[in-house]
Amino acid sequence: MTLTSLKTSAAIAGILIPLASSGVAWAQDAVNLRMTTWSANEAHMAMLNEIAAGFKETHPNVTVSFEPLPFDSYTTTLTTQIAGGNPPDLAWILETTAADFVNSGALAPLTEAFTATEGYDIADVTEKATALWTRDGQLYAYPFSTSPFAIFVNNDLVTAAGARTPAELIAAGEWNWENAFATAKAVADGGSADGLIVRDFNYQTWQNLASIWNGWGATPWSEDGKTCAFTDQPMVDAMTRIHQAIFTDGAMPGPGEDIDFFAGNAAMTITQISRASLLPTEDAFDWDLVPLPEGPVGPYAVVGQAGVGAFANRPNTDIAVEFLAYMTNPENSRKLAQYFPPARASLLNAETLAETNPLLSAEQLENVVISGISTGTVLPGHTNFAQIQQTVRAGLDAMWVPDADVPAVLQSVCDSINPLLAR
Repeated sequence: MTLTSLKTSAAIAGILIPLASSGVAWAQDAVNLRMTTWSANEAHMAMLNEIAAGFKETHPNVTVSFEPLPFDSYTTTLTTQIAGGNPPDLAWILETTAADFVNSGALAPLTEAFTATEGYDIADVTEKATALWTRDGQLYAYPFSTSPFAIFVNNDLVTAAGARTPAELIAAGEWNWENAFATAKAVADGGSADGLIVRDFNYQTWQNLASIWNGWGATPWSEDGKTCAFTDQPMVDAMTRIHQAIFTDGAMPGPGEDIDFFAGNAAMTITQISRASLLPTEDAFDWDLVPLPEGPVGPYAVVGQAGVGAFANRPNTDIAVEFLAYMTNPENSRKLAQYFPPARASLLNAETLAETNPLLSAEQLENVVISGISTGTVLPGHTNFAQIQQTVRAGLDAMWVPDADVPAVLQSVCDSINPLLAR
């Protein structure tokens, strides 16, 4: 199911579902706000509930509850709720579907309310962070997380395999994809652990491979989003190298293998730094966090973003926007920064981030987090992304076999999605 148009009514999969009339509950009435998230992490929930409790101190009639939905089906479940006439009051939104939500009219405008909130300091929120969530100068969702992709490393497995650690390769000026794949292969060849995992890829969430193919200068479609670029040479080269790493080198686990780096079962994993919360609480292994390796085009960075918006034309839209302003004010943004790299310029320094990210060193914060946010390209997204995502995923199935004809598979992908991109 895809989100295509939500103006004064919701048009989802061609079905018009009228939204409730807007209005604000009387002060004495109990107000129950519901926010969907894709994290059920206990630490995340405890922080969000703490923020909600702070809001309740000045709004005793308002209760905010958080509803975690499975990540793999998050957007589908959310749009199903909307289509069924039961949308949440607020929701986390993936960067891949930002265009659908921002352009649809589904979300309440935020700029005026945030500007009018005492102490909010909207000028502190960077334009780079808000670009994806803004239309015609109006902010429709707050980018509560701009999280760079990086590589977590199990140094114990790497050294046991006789390979140089990424930190050693960085010091030698040799941290590039060829050496990263070689390190992963050395560990996998030992037979006791896997090499490199692209977390949450699982041969379905193909857009996470941007954390690799961006190093070749590859993109899935043209800058204007109207033409498929899977057949361009940078993407062909990148996908050929990924295929080789999987099926020739054995540096990456193949389809159907469920490997968990954080359980100590792989040498490296590409994921966002917010996953640091999954690191073992005890010193189960010597770990490191390093930037993505250089690709043929040189150094690069990739970030994933998540926004949070309030749905328009709901009985409690105004109070939901007010809560969102409270949740993302300077004080609470500092709390969020413990797990989600912030959009506020005042928080983007190693000293401040170190207060809320005690697991990461100043060097890691500077070289991975701050540098990644300032230079990174956001994961690819598009209007009608859900349909495009599924079409590409189905087309790429033919690639994940040992004898795949990579250029032919990518041509088939373009043949399938060009009509969708041209809409």
